[in-house]
Amino acid sequence: MIRFENATKIYGKSDRAALDHLTLEVGDGCVYGFLGPNGAGKTTAIRLLTGALRATDGRVLVNGVDVAQKPVEAKKMIGFVPDSQEMYDKLTGMEYLKFMADLFGVSEADRKARAEKYLEIFEMAGAAGDRIASYSRGMKQKIASIGALIHNPPVWVLDEPMVGLDPRAAFLLKEEMKNRAREGATVFFSTHVLEVAEKLCDRVGIINQGKLIMEGGPEELVSRRGDASLEELFLELTEKESAGEEGGHK
Repeated sequence: MIRFENATKIYGKSDRAALDHLTLEVGDGCVYGFLGPNGAGKTTAIRLLTGALRATDGRVLVNGVDVAQKPVEAKKMIGFVPDSQEMYDKLTGMEYLKFMADLFGVSEADRKARAEKYLEIFEMAGAAGDRIASYSRGMKQKIASIGALIHNPPVWVLDEPMVGLDPRAAFLLKEEMKNRAREGATVFFSTHVLEVAEKLCDRVGIINQGKLIMEGGPEELVSRRGDASLEELFLELTEKESAGEEGGHK
């Protein structure tokens, strides 16, 4: 379970919050899509959730644990796949997985079983002995996903996970996200690919200019606008919010 309670983040001396009193709960067994245009606050929210940033106000909980108050305990429950490709390029894929397993204290038996399982699922078994420096962007994304799952976390967080993936790799990742949710895990990912969110997610939240402007199941949200698709709803809401903000500054 993930819970944001009035989570707010203001960078430096800015007069505008990058994340503005976000209140949101994501339960176990749920695939949750966090939608918004570039600069909306998606990555800031994820950085608060994963402990990379501290909130200016409010708090973030992972299975009842305050991320700011007990960061190590909270991080042990999270598998995180960032949007960056900054990895240990001199390591092989398998060495990277061993490093991640060591970091989370995974037993030899469990790390071996999980590495074999996920290398097979993500079709990376043949490349596990190669250096990460030789990997394509998509391969790095897949090995990062396996590393995030090596300790079998109850919460899986992904920041723009479909970027750089070919259709086959994207399909494999989406299938595993659904599998994890079926096993009771919480899957939380940011995206601006509306088609993916509409087909994959149990619930979605739409954020713009740091504020959550709509939240619910995809079918529930689109039903509020008649025959509108999630993409049309998203564009309508974000354009309306942006126009209102611009009008307020005049």
